[in-house]
Amino acid sequence: MSQDREAPRYTGVRTFAGLPHVSLAKLGGAQGALRAAIVGVPFDTATSWRSGARFAPEAVRSASAMLRPWHAAHGVEVLGAGAVVDAGDIAITPGNAERSAGQIERGLAPLCAAGTIPLVHGGDHSIALGELRAHASVHGPIALVLFDAHADTWEDYYGERLFHGTVLRRAIEEELIDAGHSIVAGLRGGLYSCEDLAEARALGLELVGIEQLRTAQPGAFAARVSERTAGRAAFLGFDIDVVDPSAAPGTGTPEVGGLLAAEALALVRALAGTRFVGFDVVEVCPPYDSRGQITALLAASIAYEMLALAALAGQH
Repeated sequence: MSQDREAPRYTGVRTFAGLPHVSLAKLGGAQGALRAAIVGVPFDTATSWRSGARFAPEAVRSASAMLRPWHAAHGVEVLGAGAVVDAGDIAITPGNAERSAGQIERGLAPLCAAGTIPLVHGGDHSIALGELRAHASVHGPIALVLFDAHADTWEDYYGERLFHGTVLRRAIEEELIDAGHSIVAGLRGGLYSCEDLAEARALGLELVGIEQLRTAQPGAFAARVSERTAGRAAFLGFDIDVVDPSAAPGTGTPEVGGLLAAEALALVRALAGTRFVGFDVVEVCPPYDSRGQITALLAASIAYEMLALAALAGQH
């Protein structure tokens, strides 16, 4: 299926992949007809190293101008007319992670209740708490599938209990995710203590190190995810730092030895069949990206693969 263009893709007001812009406030009763909505959350003051992820929604939208509607590998229309919109950004409060989590929850809750899948562009990973609150209010504790270099299960960071490195512990404590049916993949790098990963496992999470992830075939990993989530409503999170800095230098806490871009895309693409009710791509940090904005381009492409999963699910 072709799409005619009356002007080059770099013209016009920039939305994700040229989608129509309909603000969250104006979606109203139209939500039920929507398959998915792109939502930006430009919050980054719960990061521990390099800030700048507040600029990611803008950068990813810019990079997404290259995306086209037809997904050749899956054979599905990803950006079908009337099925997906760009809902703009949620108003957050810089410097106040808990208040921002509440703003995120309130902004996304109507989408979740209407059955529209939010695809959120962060922002640092702390924003996931507000997202998961919104989803859990509809589905109860959900299964989490997360690609991340870090487990993000510390008790606190610099005395702060809600930080990008503590968000999964807070979500488990609030019973937003079902840890016994959740998996975190791509872990690597040094730790503060030998107890760090043991504590994450004690919370109930299944952990997959980067060596396991890179040597597994995408189909085998997808089967592992399917078994772990066991048909439950699931949330797919992608922290861009799971990717090696050679392919994604623009991130707040880079760790060498990560996935290559093609590996990351293949792993997400293989997850067709898992019932995802929400997605996010977090920790893109444009001030540290390359001149060619390869991190933002990869983040846009990961989001495109997520929208393809939603389109495939809508066919069944």
